[in-house]
Amino acid sequence: MVGSIEVKSGNNVYSNGSVHNHNGPEEKLDELRQILGKANGDLLRIVCVGAGAWGSVFAALLQDSYGQFRDKVQLRIWRRAGRAVDRATAEHLFEVINSREDVLRRLIRRCAYLKYVEARLGDRTLYADEILKDGFCLNMIDTPLCPLKVVTNLQEAVWDADVVINGLPSTETREVFMEISKYWKERLTVPIIISLAKGIEAELDPVPHIITPTQMINRATGVPLENILYLGGPNIASEIYNKEYANARICGSEKWRKPLAKFLRQPHFIVWDNSDLVTHEVMGGLKNVYAIGAGMVAALTNESATSKSVYFAHCTSEMIFITYLLTEEPERLAGPLLADTYVTLLKGRNAWYGQMIAKGELSLDMGDSISGKGTIQGVSAVGAFYELLSQSSLNVLHPGENKPVAPVELCPILKTLYKILIKREQGPMAILQALRDENLNDPRDRIEIAQSHAFYRPSLLGQP
Repeated sequence: MVGSIEVKSGNNVYSNGSVHNHNGPEEKLDELRQILGKANGDLLRIVCVGAGAWGSVFAALLQDSYGQFRDKVQLRIWRRAGRAVDRATAEHLFEVINSREDVLRRLIRRCAYLKYVEARLGDRTLYADEILKDGFCLNMIDTPLCPLKVVTNLQEAVWDADVVINGLPSTETREVFMEISKYWKERLTVPIIISLAKGIEAELDPVPHIITPTQMINRATGVPLENILYLGGPNIASEIYNKEYANARICGSEKWRKPLAKFLRQPHFIVWDNSDLVTHEVMGGLKNVYAIGAGMVAALTNESATSKSVYFAHCTSEMIFITYLLTEEPERLAGPLLADTYVTLLKGRNAWYGQMIAKGELSLDMGDSISGKGTIQGVSAVGAFYELLSQSSLNVLHPGENKPVAPVELCPILKTLYKILIKREQGPMAILQALRDENLNDPRDRIEIAQSHAFYRPSLLGQP
């Protein structure tokens, strides 16, 4: 089996090992409608909340696959109104439009081309929700999408939604879903929520513990965790929309992850299902943390393959160590999880941010919301993981010094990123010093310590 699809003899197997199931999109849509108890004439309502790069691409993928079946499914995306597109972005958008004949013709047919001409000339202000309707995500101007049904009123978008996609940054998830909860007080059915957010928060009372986006949604809305899933994988949003082969995992309860994996799967975007929600969601936050450092190392060493590989060895060992603190038998950092880490270190927005900071082309004073890129989620995650793992109540025995220390003392890269990004006590060059381990500790030693289960702290997840 691949995910939840039963492989039959009539299926085609691609050279990359994926399985092409003959079930067409309408059949998959009908299957999900049936599972959700939808009667004929009753629309399946799917809404994506948040219109960053990944959220917009996810909505566009669904629109491309299922948008033609308007009598069976309603697909919408919500974003806040009022975000103006600056002149430089409008000029660049005009260049993108004119470089793509298919996009140019589509806008002319929709009588929408003239407003982009006027914006380029400075005679008109475009807004992010306005251009999203035409298929342009403000954080990903170079990759035109299909036109999307955009709703700027949150209540209108979500009040009757059957499936809600959380495309918000982790830093905005709690606030928006608390607002959403007001509109769900009189619901008779419980929605399914798929979270794409990567990041965590830390709370210190009553004991130090982390809060993941799925937990934020659960607390804000009261929707049971069984109905909240996480989807992540080794992907760059623009490349996925351009049909680069990619895969992902949807994690959560078996009741929903298997039918949703089948519904979301496409020939170029393979979705598997997995029960280990904790590891995948925590890794989703951790990889953004270490991607910032990877970008710094790449910039400071002129893309030295040797330096980047040394960094990779150290950062992955810290990631493994941290996940073993959080769960007794975590999914191993291998296969898709390792690939997700690799692609984020290689080409994610967090890695780009680290590069720009190290080159001096961005300043920390500019904050973690960057025009054209969106929220750099790794910054807040650095603060959350450091704050959590520096608590003395979580002390572990240092293997070399044979004395109790906070877990963060065994994570020198995380400590250094905190000093650079949060405390601003050191400059980016400090990340290279963190790699020059004067104690000659093999990263493998940290992994072996973690896998001994001696450091497992169930309280970090709010468990007894």
